[in-house]
Amino acid sequence: MNTTPTTTTTAPPTPRPGSAPAGPGTARTPAAASGEGRIGLRGNLRHIGALARRNALQIKADPESMFDVLLMPIIFTLLFVYVFGGSVGASLGGSRDDYVNYVVPGLMAMIGMNVAMAVGTGVNDDFRKGVMDRFRTMPIARSSVLIAKIVVEIGRMLVAIAILLGMGFLLGMEIKTSVLHLFAAVGLSAVFGASLMWIFILLGLTMKTAQAVQGVAMIVLMPLQFGSSIFAPTSTMPGWLQTFTDVNPLSNLADAARALVNGGPVAHSAWITLAWAAGITLVTAPLAVAKFRKKS
Repeated sequence: MNTTPTTTTTAPPTPRPGSAPAGPGTARTPAAASGEGRIGLRGNLRHIGALARRNALQIKADPESMFDVLLMPIIFTLLFVYVFGGSVGASLGGSRDDYVNYVVPGLMAMIGMNVAMAVGTGVNDDFRKGVMDRFRTMPIARSSVLIAKIVVEIGRMLVAIAILLGMGFLLGMEIKTSVLHLFAAVGLSAVFGASLMWIFILLGLTMKTAQAVQGVAMIVLMPLQFGSSIFAPTSTMPGWLQTFTDVNPLSNLADAARALVNGGPVAHSAWITLAWAAGITLVTAPLAVAKFRKKS
């Protein structure tokens, strides 16, 4: 009787054309490895939460990264109130105290832009250090990396606005409407600031260095900030400059925040601000995600 054992051999699966051979212990599919597979809403939210926590822990490990949002509102408030408060307050028919109620709501818009600029330099620096390359090898949605950064930066922005309002109250600012109106002004500033972050993220992904991002950002920021109603009424400006301030989204945001705090018509400026925020996000967010996916 033949007792020789027989051995059954299973042939390895034939790889698909164009696919790389799997090495020992390889379990991830190409789609999972590249993060391009379909990821549901719950998965996206989980990834955003984990990445936002990672960014927040980075701030905790490096407290100096909060110096800008802690000191910027104090310096700007004191500078503009005590340098321009007397003259501009008199032109408003009052005094320096009246200027506090004028400029502090307007400074919310400026703080949002400055925090947004920091997002662009941070993204550029993360690419230079190779952090973003590591994220792109993970099975996560590309947008979750950028959205998580925006979530944390909105938190930094709210801290800066809280300090700004605290300084305003110390200098005599009064809420002439209600606390809910004040919260609405803060929320409107945060929404518009978040839309600006997509612009600076796209800029950070496009420029080669963080210094270049900061330089280009300042060229854009200066005309927008000073060619607006943030610091002074636009009625005394030349006609051509008034035309620019009328379409400047920062003017609309400053006017809306000012009306929410001091009273007055707010609907027109608020809707224009929200329209700007929606338009900026719809245009720049897909471009930023596409650039992040393709950047080498």
